[in-house]
Amino acid sequence: MSTRRFLAVAGALTVAVSLAACGGGSSGGGGGDHAGQTLQVYLSKQSQYPDEQQQWMQRIKDEFRKKTGADVEFETYTSASEEQQKIQTSVVSGQGPDIYEIGTTFTPTAYSSGAFLKLGDEQWNAVGGRDRFVPSTLAMSGPDEADQIGVPFSSIPFVLVYNTQMFAAAGIDGPPSTWDELVADAKKLTQGDTYGLAMDYKDPFSPWKYIWMFAQQYGNPLVQGTTARIDDPTVARAYDAYFGFLTKDKIVNPDAVNWASADATANFASGKSAMFTMTSAGVIPTLAKSPVASSYAFAPMPTVPPGESALPAGGVPATTIVSGQNLVVASYSTQQDLALQYVDLVTSEAEQQHFSEVFGVLPVNAAAADAVASGKEQYAPVLEAGKQAKPTPFTGAWSEIQLGLTNITVQALAGLSSGSVPPDQVQRQLTELQQTAQTAVDKAAAAR
Repeated sequence: MSTRRFLAVAGALTVAVSLAACGGGSSGGGGGDHAGQTLQVYLSKQSQYPDEQQQWMQRIKDEFRKKTGADVEFETYTSASEEQQKIQTSVVSGQGPDIYEIGTTFTPTAYSSGAFLKLGDEQWNAVGGRDRFVPSTLAMSGPDEADQIGVPFSSIPFVLVYNTQMFAAAGIDGPPSTWDELVADAKKLTQGDTYGLAMDYKDPFSPWKYIWMFAQQYGNPLVQGTTARIDDPTVARAYDAYFGFLTKDKIVNPDAVNWASADATANFASGKSAMFTMTSAGVIPTLAKSPVASSYAFAPMPTVPPGESALPAGGVPATTIVSGQNLVVASYSTQQDLALQYVDLVTSEAEQQHFSEVFGVLPVNAAAADAVASGKEQYAPVLEAGKQAKPTPFTGAWSEIQLGLTNITVQALAGLSSGSVPPDQVQRQLTELQQTAQTAVDKAAAAR
């Protein structure tokens, strides 16, 4: 794999190219006894459930040692930019984790780099076969079935969660179907220190998803073929609505400027907000132990964008990305057979059920998904959202676009704190991002 090719795909993020030798472990080889070997695994930090994650990692270490004789060392990341930087530096140095757990939206960049093991029939059979997985979770494994690198690990459709008791008290029959209805309902539900909507403006992962969703609903895919459409008026309109929940509609607690997802979840769980958008079934373990344990329900997010009474011509009823985590194996790893045994373990029915029970996410293992969903009515809207999920553009430029969209929110936090984000500031940033995005799209296309 060409380092030049990877850097062209990865785009304008500036990272150090030196990396202390930290991965690969001992040399690989076949056979069931891998005593003395250590597999390096890089995965996302479960910030809402840190203790549970430590217990899960120990469980996997123990199970993996029983099955293979090898050890597992885990390292975690906390943001998309940290995830991106680790991939870049590891690829440049040719050293790093054997396995990466990456977001589905980062898979196109990983694929375009050529730095990860391509999965043929032999590799898929080693991890239980494609039939092991819920079909929709394979949508972001690669550009097509013949060119895949990502094995699904978790499914995280994004949904709305709402307080059924508050809705009933306010005379609201059910969840909104348009974003204007959501705002109207939230205004009815905002009283004193209780707000209609919880938001997480400082979350490192959530902000760009709102902009992608609104743009899709307005009819803008953000990348159309080999053309970036970031400076399209629909994107500025999306930011105006997103920031406006706090600055104009006054339906969000001003403290939300400093909230990540865990903070917004805690606020909803305490009964201080009536709705929380862009959340997932992963909040179930928290809500089950909270004051709202018996008074919450999930629903797909509205499909009609802000300011509209119906889906505009060309609009897509997108409410969630094809979301979750994929596992990819580094091409430089000298123990790819061992890496696939790890993937086989953590995507097995038993381990997928356990992971779902601990963290609330949906299994990607088809049998485990059926078992988890059976008899649990609260999962029905989440499963429906997952079935209707829309993929983000499969271009190597996407991760840079995603980070750029998030960075606009980061730079708007000061304005949000003071109650206003100047539209000209957002437009200026969108114009700059358009240029960066188009360059990245062009480079990604040239590297194919």
